[in-house]
Amino acid sequence: MLVDVEALASQNELFATLLIRNGPPPLWRREASFETLVRFILEQQVSLASANAAFKRLNQRIGGVVPERVLASSDADMKSDGFSRQKTGYVRGIAELMVEGTFDLSELPSEPEAARQELLEIKGIGPWTAACFSLFVSGDRDAWPTGDRALYVSMAKNLEMDDVPDREVGDAIASAWSPCRATAARMLWHDYLGGRSHVPNPDAGFIASTGMVLG
Repeated sequence: MLVDVEALASQNELFATLLIRNGPPPLWRREASFETLVRFILEQQVSLASANAAFKRLNQRIGGVVPERVLASSDADMKSDGFSRQKTGYVRGIAELMVEGTFDLSELPSEPEAARQELLEIKGIGPWTAACFSLFVSGDRDAWPTGDRALYVSMAKNLEMDDVPDREVGDAIASAWSPCRATAARMLWHDYLGGRSHVPNPDAGFIASTGMVLG
């Protein structure tokens, strides 16, 4: 990642400024697991705090977020944990596929785009979730979590834009940072969270973002 940080900083004033202000961003990573997918689904279109709280309640109640234990939970249990009916359906659906053996994260293609396309075939996994998996799990250098509002807010602040860009405009700006968009996202998230003053919480879920995704 440091190579990409240096490349971005040498080519773009925005990232040169962020590197001086904050230093290299933390190397946030996640494991290829059902638990990770549950976290990502919880983080869709809600605040990070709300997603973390719901995950902790689920984890404490069932003693480990694994497919079999989620499937043994009732809809009422999931609702009390903080899951919407839609997210309960998504998580249950993925759990069923894993228990049946028709979906196995260890068998995803090694090529990032092929893996992303396979993930997108799963109900509940959209472009943002698939991109986050590519970035935080697969380590895809060019993954860009389209629709992540924190990225666009950070972009607007640091580029001194009058308004927060929408998805189309924000993604068009980010296209110039390819093939290092994952590192660009990390640097923008890091600044959004306070830069050098931000101390990552190891118990947090998607540390990098608010989890808010534009519709």
